[in-house]
Amino acid sequence: MQTTKKRKNPAVANRLPTGPHGGIELLLIHNVEDLGHQGDVVEVKPGYALNYLIPHGLATVATDHHKRMVDKHRAKLQAIEKAHQSDLRKKAAEIAKQSITIEANATEDGHLYGSVGAAEIVAALKKNDVALHADQIRLDGVLKELGLYTVKFRLASEVEGELKVWVVPTVGGDN
Repeated sequence: MQTTKKRKNPAVANRLPTGPHGGIELLLIHNVEDLGHQGDVVEVKPGYALNYLIPHGLATVATDHHKRMVDKHRAKLQAIEKAHQSDLRKKAAEIAKQSITIEANATEDGHLYGSVGAAEIVAALKKNDVALHADQIRLDGVLKELGLYTVKFRLASEVEGELKVWVVPTVGGDN
């Protein structure tokens, strides 16, 4: 007769502290959007903790020692975070000064044959030595007509900005 082993909860197997709701308690090393700020103690599901937050260096186990260390250095952490936010705001102001032009094939009425989305905006910004990711561009929908658009972008949860995007007909096209 074979015996089957009961599968253990990873939080218990790895001796990670569990919170009141059964999740794993972690101390955030960096700000994590939609979760918390640096120094916060949060409770998350074991998979999120073990597969994302801990391996990416965004959080660590919330031991009493770590909590005391954060309390001791909270002012220093806040100063570092404030400096980081200031740098992001400067970067957002520089990006907001940008006016990018994207060429697209269009009809005589100004309707695009395709569309312009976040990926095209990121590529145009890259030509101006501005590095953003497509998920930082906030579009209500793709751009389907020629014209000037104000496009929002987000660098962090508290740092947002807008830039001008010109969608113009392709030079040498059928227009």
